[in-house]
Amino acid sequence: MRHVELSVPPRRQDAVLELLHEEGIDYVVTDETSDQEYAVVVSFPLPKAAVEPILDRLGEVGIDDAQVVVLSAETVVSDQFDALEEEYATGSDVEEERISRQELLAEARSLTPAPTIYVTMTLISAIVATAGLLLDSPAVVVGSMVIAPLIGPALAAGVGTVCNEQELFRHGVKYQLGGIVVAVAGAAVFAWLLRTAFLVPPGTDIAGVGEISERIAPDLLSLPVALGAGIAGILSLSTGISVALVGVMIAAALIPPAAAAGIAIAWGDPWAALGSTVLVFVNVLSVNFAGLLTLWYTGYRPGAWFEVAAVEKEVFKQVAIVGLMVVVLSTFLIGATATSYEIAVLEQDAESEVEDILSDPAYEEVAALEVTVVVGDGVPYQEPERIVVVVGHPTGERYPGLAATLYERIEPLTDDDSLVVEVQFVGVDSHGEESEPAIRTPSATAERSADAESPRTPHSIA
Repeated sequence: MRHVELSVPPRRQDAVLELLHEEGIDYVVTDETSDQEYAVVVSFPLPKAAVEPILDRLGEVGIDDAQVVVLSAETVVSDQFDALEEEYATGSDVEEERISRQELLAEARSLTPAPTIYVTMTLISAIVATAGLLLDSPAVVVGSMVIAPLIGPALAAGVGTVCNEQELFRHGVKYQLGGIVVAVAGAAVFAWLLRTAFLVPPGTDIAGVGEISERIAPDLLSLPVALGAGIAGILSLSTGISVALVGVMIAAALIPPAAAAGIAIAWGDPWAALGSTVLVFVNVLSVNFAGLLTLWYTGYRPGAWFEVAAVEKEVFKQVAIVGLMVVVLSTFLIGATATSYEIAVLEQDAESEVEDILSDPAYEEVAALEVTVVVGDGVPYQEPERIVVVVGHPTGERYPGLAATLYERIEPLTDDDSLVVEVQFVGVDSHGEESEPAIRTPSATAERSADAESPRTPHSIA
């Protein structure tokens, strides 16, 4: 519920009191003794769902120059208030719990800090995220999300659109784009400094770092994260619930991918930078897309009825454009997802073939230690280069036909003529049933089978 205070000029006092009386609203009138232009302060409680229609009605009778303050109220004991609650009950939890349009606009404006603070906090967040990604530390990456001030601009654009506040819309778009540029540039500069100062081990492969690889080669599962963040952000804002935790979710969709793009730029890897940058823009657009639809669904419209048709057209236009952009960019994610799926299936099929071969009694003492598909450096569409099979066997034993057998069974799994099947034999010494097996490091010399000209020939490392 809300407590509303109106500071009313003398010429509007009668109109205000008459309207409140017609609506059955309990009110208190206090004389204004300051030297301001207002004559009285009218105070009255309202159910949350009644704030917007009552303020709109006050606007219709010419109370545009009244000063309005809306406060949260804990308890109101009044039979007249109970009747008012019943009158404005809609039967919809969303409509009854959402705040008024006037409160929504005030909240959306207040969520974005001053430009200097916004840039500084975004830059710090990007730097912390960069350190967390390079350390492969999820805890540090989460910490970077907490301090990112991105929720305000992300929600302001949608609120400005549905309420026909063009200045707020432009403010949200400008801040979002500026935040992305600051985050990517800050991460790139910081990562370059770390690399130049040798604070990162030389030869570090960023694609091999778990926290980075999932953002430079993103898959389609990243999309629901951003859509969910947009919906949750608007619902938390429109119902008056604290948006702090939801802000972390929105930052999770934007800051780590932006930091990954900066790292890729610092490492001079354009394909990795492309993958993470596409993810950033897919997430930004998805947050705005979901937020805009949620605002319209919850019933927010402009204050003036004659603006509704124009705003409805603008909303549908933005939804269509942003939705199309999300679909186009998502094809990139679909391709990366399909590639990851094919690699996973290839690895699983290779494991099955190896296990089937080694189930032969002739290989009773042989065990598959590892079956891995090694992919190339291409990001995000990584192609398999090698299938590596590591086989453990008793030291001193030899299985001359095993490598060829494994190759013959694994080779038909793919149509890629350049794929190499590599079999590594590792001698295992057993020192009693209770002891751990000692694994001898395989020799660095690879022995090819007789078919040395074929690029798909298995490597046998003894």
